[in-house]
Amino acid sequence: MDEPIPVAPPEANTVTFKRSHLYAALLPLAFVIGLSVGYLFWGRTPAPAQPAQAAASSDSSAPAADQAASATSAGPQEVQRYDVPADDDPSLGPADAKITIIEFSDYECPYCTKWRSEVWPHLQETYPTQVRLVYRDFPLTSIHSNAAMAAEAANCAGEQGQYWEYHDLLFAGAYGLSESAYLKYAQDLSLDGDALKQCLDERRYQEEVEADYNYAAELGIRSTPTFFINGIAIVGAQPFEVFQEVIDLELAGKLTP
Repeated sequence: MDEPIPVAPPEANTVTFKRSHLYAALLPLAFVIGLSVGYLFWGRTPAPAQPAQAAASSDSSAPAADQAASATSAGPQEVQRYDVPADDDPSLGPADAKITIIEFSDYECPYCTKWRSEVWPHLQETYPTQVRLVYRDFPLTSIHSNAAMAAEAANCAGEQGQYWEYHDLLFAGAYGLSESAYLKYAQDLSLDGDALKQCLDERRYQEEVEADYNYAAELGIRSTPTFFINGIAIVGAQPFEVFQEVIDLELAGKLTP
């Protein structure tokens, strides 16, 4: 079993990420885009090692990969890619987009909210036909007690054709996250509130949300938000420029395999 490596941005509590996963996915990426380790791990909300466990305590991270500021001007750079499927989860953007971003996220995570409000709109504007976003649920139930039910509520809204509209309202959080709030969001979107409530009462999407969580945990994901850009991992609510750098390099064919 891999020995866990602690990482700790000052803005959030942290937990461990498997050493092999972290080094394989993030250090090649850092080499390509010339990030310092503190910048790379900025803006994360921690995930528990297992659903029932509490998040681990903070530790300082080791220095790494700050020597690569000129790497982007070189030829193709080899990076680690993960084969992360979109599954049948909701997607936004052209089905034939050259870039697929798979996001593992949590409706009660403040850094997920930050990324959704500050980074994603900019990506949509910059790459209107080149990027597709797939949202997969990773509710951190030991620290976010409302996250799983919020994820189920979004899926229930999806039955009425308004998953993404409901998704955005959950992140905006005008009414918070609670059973009454979920019905208010439905009302704001002119959804059938009774149908949504029945869907929630039946826990119709409990297994779907849990399946997403279990898949991510087995993959080694331990924090939200975590992204895969055509299989290349980015951990945390990184700023637009980080996503832009990776996307532009990918579109230019400079990232292999």
